[in-house]
Amino acid sequence: MQELFQGVIDFGVHWWQYLLMYAIGGTLIYLAIKKDYEPMLLLPIGLGAILVNLPLSAVWTMEGGYNYAQADGVLGIFFNAGIMTEIFPVLIFVAVGAMIDFTPLLRDPKMIFFGAAAQFGIFFTIIAAMLLKFPLKEAASIGIIGAADGPTSIFVASRFAQDLLGPITVAAYSYMSLVPVIMPPVIKALTTKKERMIRMENKGKPIPRMVLILFPIMITVISGIIAPISVPLIGLLMFGNLIRECLVLDKLSKAAQNELSSLVTLLLGITIGASMHFSKFLTLQTVGIMCLGLVAFIFDVAGGVLFAKLFNVFSKNKVNPMIGAAGISAFPMASRIVQKLAKEEDPYNFILMPAVSANVAGQLGSVVAGGMVLALVPWLLSLLSL
Repeated sequence: MQELFQGVIDFGVHWWQYLLMYAIGGTLIYLAIKKDYEPMLLLPIGLGAILVNLPLSAVWTMEGGYNYAQADGVLGIFFNAGIMTEIFPVLIFVAVGAMIDFTPLLRDPKMIFFGAAAQFGIFFTIIAAMLLKFPLKEAASIGIIGAADGPTSIFVASRFAQDLLGPITVAAYSYMSLVPVIMPPVIKALTTKKERMIRMENKGKPIPRMVLILFPIMITVISGIIAPISVPLIGLLMFGNLIRECLVLDKLSKAAQNELSSLVTLLLGITIGASMHFSKFLTLQTVGIMCLGLVAFIFDVAGGVLFAKLFNVFSKNKVNPMIGAAGISAFPMASRIVQKLAKEEDPYNFILMPAVSANVAGQLGSVVAGGMVLALVPWLLSLLSL
């Protein structure tokens, strides 16, 4: 009876915060079901946000309520065991690696530059966030939203800005789901109809199986030498890809792509939602993060398109500038949108495979960018402390 009385008092004091969080959670669930926007993540995130904002709910702490330091409820335990230890994000990378086919990229290696250029929004947003008085670690965590890669955003935020993990994750996955809305206007604003009608050669030369097997191994070794802190990201991504390409672990490859991906995504979503208690989420910081996340996405797309236009200045074989926009990490959604835009201008223009090449490069580029941020931020902070 005493707990019930305390719950009524708590709701009476913070009623509008609770109701607003229920509305936010309900909106995420609506977007997942009605609009089909990243339903595997937005739905559990939305429900998790509602669960943790029930007065005296025991999902975060057994005593009820929200005590960040005493996370001994079921979702609090998941948070500490899966997010804070970075297990959930890296397991997602195993699944993503098993889904990716690097063949299009290996057929056209120059696309790696388009994947790198489309990460421009990350570093632009880090600078913008610092100008808005966010500390360097928080600014880096916000900027990585521009990677258009949810697991990378979670991985970096769990290292640098644990208190902002909820809004950063919601921003990352919300804007990923809105890629079909964000990309086309940016592309059309930066290109002409003639440029969008450029046709590209679809290279179909076979790639030896040995190359496909050696590629993930070599990428892991090179990344480990250049940026050792990126190995948990790159290494697990390439491990998943090696499972796929070796052709002797077909059962494990399918399990990684399906069962592992589904289970970890389910737990990841509802756990991230449970970190969205109103005391942490309903702040001016959250508004700033959502705005800066949008800036990061826009500048990622713009950076890729502008790089492609610059490339055409020096190249005899012109590329369709929209290919640059496919260099963001939202795989395979970005490449499909680029093909759709190309078809709108010319029904016979098929640029899907070059777009997929850039998109795969973007997936790799986002992980490398995350590793660079993880390595550079502590180094910069050590210099500033001297």
